[in-house]
Amino acid sequence: MYRVFIVDDEPFIIEGLYDIIDWAGLGLEIVGHAENGRKALEAMKQTLVDILITDISMPVMDGLELIHLVREFHEELKVIVLSGFNEFSYLKEGMRLGIENYLLKPINVEELRSTLINVVDKLDSFKEGQMIAEFNTQILKDNTLHRWLTHQIGESEFVERADLLHIEFNHPYMAAAVLRLEKDHAEVFELIGKQLKNNRSLTLFRDIDGDLIVLAVMDDVSKGREVFLQVMKDIQEKLVNYRPLRISIGSVECLPDQAAASYRNAKKTQDYFWIYPELELMDYGELPIRQELDQVDFTLDWAVYVKTLISKDKDSLHQQIKSDFSRIQTLSGVMPHDIQNVALEMIVRFKVELKAIRHTDDDPELFYEAFQRVRAAETIDELSETIQDVADMTVDFLISDVKSPVVQQVLNRIDKAYAEELSLKMLGIQYNIHPVYLGQLFHKETGQTFTEFINKYRIDKAKELLTTTNLKVHEIARNVGYWETGYFYKQFKKYVGISPTDYKGLL
Repeated sequence: MYRVFIVDDEPFIIEGLYDIIDWAGLGLEIVGHAENGRKALEAMKQTLVDILITDISMPVMDGLELIHLVREFHEELKVIVLSGFNEFSYLKEGMRLGIENYLLKPINVEELRSTLINVVDKLDSFKEGQMIAEFNTQILKDNTLHRWLTHQIGESEFVERADLLHIEFNHPYMAAAVLRLEKDHAEVFELIGKQLKNNRSLTLFRDIDGDLIVLAVMDDVSKGREVFLQVMKDIQEKLVNYRPLRISIGSVECLPDQAAASYRNAKKTQDYFWIYPELELMDYGELPIRQELDQVDFTLDWAVYVKTLISKDKDSLHQQIKSDFSRIQTLSGVMPHDIQNVALEMIVRFKVELKAIRHTDDDPELFYEAFQRVRAAETIDELSETIQDVADMTVDFLISDVKSPVVQQVLNRIDKAYAEELSLKMLGIQYNIHPVYLGQLFHKETGQTFTEFINKYRIDKAKELLTTTNLKVHEIARNVGYWETGYFYKQFKKYVGISPTDYKGLL
């Protein structure tokens, strides 16, 4: 469905347009309307629109000015103009702004319908090629930036790819922001992309976790951070219809060597939304817990914890936890809520380390239960015991062989729907993760590519059907997901060594 927005200062015109056209029949849907250009402009900054139908003469902001301003952030928008004036000057200006048609009121329904059909045809032909090109470019961009921020790409290769993708990081400093939300990533990604399109200091991409990442380069730390923070607030305001949206901003770091630190800190900050669920935007440099801990002059030697965690030594972890809680008790001026904050900080850190080691967010509900226990604790011993339980749980996860949740979902999907059309692209959309990254995760967890795995799975099912039914070979092929019998024969022979006909003959 392509999206239509209507603008007219006469309510009966808007009402009439809703009724006189079978919008769904043309592959269209009306996503909004406004009574003047200014209201329309604000609405269209927050809503994806493919076709604008607008009056020319309106109060506050006329149609021509609206078209001009919308073009600043939506160059490809198709526009149909309505007017009660058959004036050449209006038509001439409209043509300059790239309109599809100039229709006089009262509206000729057939002419409007014909215009809409032509516009849909244009959008179909344009978007098919554009989407393929943009999708491929975005995958390369996402992959390049993620590898760069996780130290998986060499400097020369990154510089070469950045130049190819027109990514400019020729500034001394950079900060990263992570945007995490529950609704459709594709739509939100497009909205943010349009908002940031003309700002060359900002770069948008998706990471392997499905988070949206904004990178900001800057020349001055203080001023740059202030501007970046305002950009994030503006995005938050414009995405009011997509909440809950959690935005975390990392530290400002020097380019190019420390860029990864800002990304890591932005990702870590996301975990603090568990402690402060009432917040929607947090800055790593101003985390409430960190500020409070700094005031009591207490720091965790987390390097010791990480080393012990990796060695899966529960006893040593317990001793370290007991020692830290004893130490904070001896500090001058320490208050009960300070000790509680230490416990909360430790839960977040265990959660972050587990995710970093295993590249997955395992059973976050268990960490949430620990947060609740900390909030309800009445003694230091209860706090210490809770953190020891968290440490044990983290070690247990490291010892276990639980697969990445998204890979497990894919495996479950294959088991239930192996006879249907399945692809990494389709599954990536379903589980909000890029197909390239999904393929990498799948190979890492299963030791096979997605194509290898599903072909082998289907052939195993085919062998079962050949053994237990009297179905013909072409029927079995379709039952296991192969619509081309020739391709089924080829895959069967590849994995079994003989043709399905010969296999059945051996039974």
